[in-house]
Amino acid sequence: MSTRKQGRGITRREVIKAGGAGLAVAAGSGLGLFGGKAPVYAQQRTVHVVQWSHFIPQADQELHRQVAEFEKATGIKVTNEHINLNDITPRASAAVESKKGADIFQLQWNQAHLFEDGLDDHTKLWEELNGKSFYPFFREALVVKKVPRGIPVMAVAWGPTYRKDYFKEAGVTKIPDTWDELLAAGTRLKKMGKPVGQTLGHTIGDAPFFSYSLLWSFGGQEVDAKQKVMLDSKQTLRSIEFMKEFWFAACDEGGLAWDDGSNNRAFLAETISITGNANSIWYKARTDKSIRPGLAEQIGHFLMPKGPAGRFMMPQPYNHCITRYSPNKEAAREYIKWVMRKDNYGKWFDTNLGFCVGPSAEWEKHPMWEREPAITVFRDVPKYGRTMGHAGPHDRKSSEVQAKYIITDMYARAVKGESAKDAVAWAEKELKLVYEG
Repeated sequence: MSTRKQGRGITRREVIKAGGAGLAVAAGSGLGLFGGKAPVYAQQRTVHVVQWSHFIPQADQELHRQVAEFEKATGIKVTNEHINLNDITPRASAAVESKKGADIFQLQWNQAHLFEDGLDDHTKLWEELNGKSFYPFFREALVVKKVPRGIPVMAVAWGPTYRKDYFKEAGVTKIPDTWDELLAAGTRLKKMGKPVGQTLGHTIGDAPFFSYSLLWSFGGQEVDAKQKVMLDSKQTLRSIEFMKEFWFAACDEGGLAWDDGSNNRAFLAETISITGNANSIWYKARTDKSIRPGLAEQIGHFLMPKGPAGRFMMPQPYNHCITRYSPNKEAAREYIKWVMRKDNYGKWFDTNLGFCVGPSAEWEKHPMWEREPAITVFRDVPKYGRTMGHAGPHDRKSSEVQAKYIITDMYARAVKGESAKDAVAWAEKELKLVYEG
């Protein structure tokens, strides 16, 4: 870190250069020698980053270690402000509106589209970091009207977490690969008193991850490429009929009211056998001494099941976005390049232990995946990645649909008693209000 600070005393060299008259002015008014302003070389560059408090503590610890190295190497002072994930969006909104705040926000999903006018053009940085290699779902989340408005950091890898010992006890000998196989396994497990735990509530992650994947795997979709609403189809109806059967045969029916943490608590309390999640349950069982010893060894993961149309998943992108109003854009770019440098990112990526996938296929080759077989399957999540609003663009309208939980609520209404036809008719009407005005 630079040792030159604004407001320091005048050096001997400056006295000689400025002469006696300058010294008299400086002595009388501090910075009068420079017209009341610190010289450019004395102003310390700064970067203020607002990001979430990572679920994996070691990931933030490694980031802070790298930040210290960055400060020492560049003289740029970094303020890394970690806040609750739910608080980032209102902070970013207020900053963009007032044109005052952090230099970098770690935005999620496709919020670059929502805050387009308040974010810098990242084209040069995109090229320097080989943006062409980024997974399609990152590009769709960040490129707004052909202009990149951020740089990908990671995407949360999500899929079913299961209990190996419960499978064995229930006589389930095959890891489910299709929805029918999951229904069969879940039926056995529920009869044993260990059902599938899945929320259909208004949650940030677990409910949308599940419901969108289910819809796509049966061939349903919100809209076509031109955003014409296409939800009301035989494929969507089949997915709803399946969900109703699956819910009552295999699931904990209290899941309608669960939040994103309810399934974690239920799984760790050993009351459910399968739940959709990132690696967080396994990670907590592995690291938290209050959890029953040996539980982590009984936990495994698999990919979301295939349906008649294939297997699809919805990774959750996290992105570094430099604000348009920032007076520190060049320093912000240097910071992003530092943390995304292969050696630095690789060390940080390793600490996540499968919680996330990297921006490109390069990170599928990281040795961590083979070192930790319990989470190796998450490596393949990006191969099946789609974005909300498929097959249309990942834009403000698709975000509004997600924010209103229209797809999730379609399934929730069905398991609460509505017919599949009525549930899809309701959702179709809601989609048209968003997409067609």
